[in-house]
Amino acid sequence: MIWDTLANIPAGQLTAFIAGGLVLNFAPGQDVFFASACGIQGGPRAGAWAGFGVGLGVLMHVALATVGLGAIVAAHPEALRAIKYAGAAYLLWLAWKSWRSGDIDPSARGSVRVWNIIRRGFLSNALNPKPVLFLLAFLPQFTNPAWGPVWQQILGLGLIFAFTGTLVTMGYGIVGGIAGGVIGKRLGMVNKIAAVMFAGLALRLVWK
Repeated sequence: MIWDTLANIPAGQLTAFIAGGLVLNFAPGQDVFFASACGIQGGPRAGAWAGFGVGLGVLMHVALATVGLGAIVAAHPEALRAIKYAGAAYLLWLAWKSWRSGDIDPSARGSVRVWNIIRRGFLSNALNPKPVLFLLAFLPQFTNPAWGPVWQQILGLGLIFAFTGTLVTMGYGIVGGIAGGVIGKRLGMVNKIAAVMFAGLALRLVWK
C-alpha cells in the first residue's frame, strides 16, 4: 500500500528527495559524531552497530511524524526542553564512563556487546528532539494529496530517509573504528577522545 503510493510520486520528485536526503545524511551532525565516537572507542563493529541503533531512533521519529505526535511535541517547548536535557544527561553519562574506563586490553577492543551498542545509538537519537522537528519540516515538501494519502507518503519517504541515513551513519562508525585503530594502541587515549566527543555532543545538544 505504502509502496503503491510512493510509486505515484513522480520520478524526478522522488530522485530530488533521495538526493537531498543523502546530502543531509552525509553532513556531519550528532548521529555521525556519535557513531564515530563509538567506533573510535570500540572498533569498526561497534561503530557500525551504533549507527544501526541511531537508525532505529530515526524510525521512531518517522513514526511520530506520521501519526502527528511529532507536531504535538513540537508545539510544546517544555516537552522539547525535557527531551533535550535528558539526551544531554545521557551523553554526559557516556562521557563520564568513557573517561573513567582507562586502558583496556587491545584484544578486547573489537569485542562488542551488540545490544548495548544498539541501545546506546537508539537512545542517543531518540532523546534528541531535533530529528522529528526536521522531519516535520522536510518530508511534507515532497508530498502532494494528488499522489495518495499524505500520511502514507510521509511514512514511505521517512522510511527511505531512515534507510539511507542508517547506511551512511554505519559507514561513518566503521571509518571511526578504523581511525581509532590508527590513533594508537593506548586505548586509554582512545577512550579519552571518545569521552570528549560525547561531552561535546551533550553541549551541542543543549546550546544549539
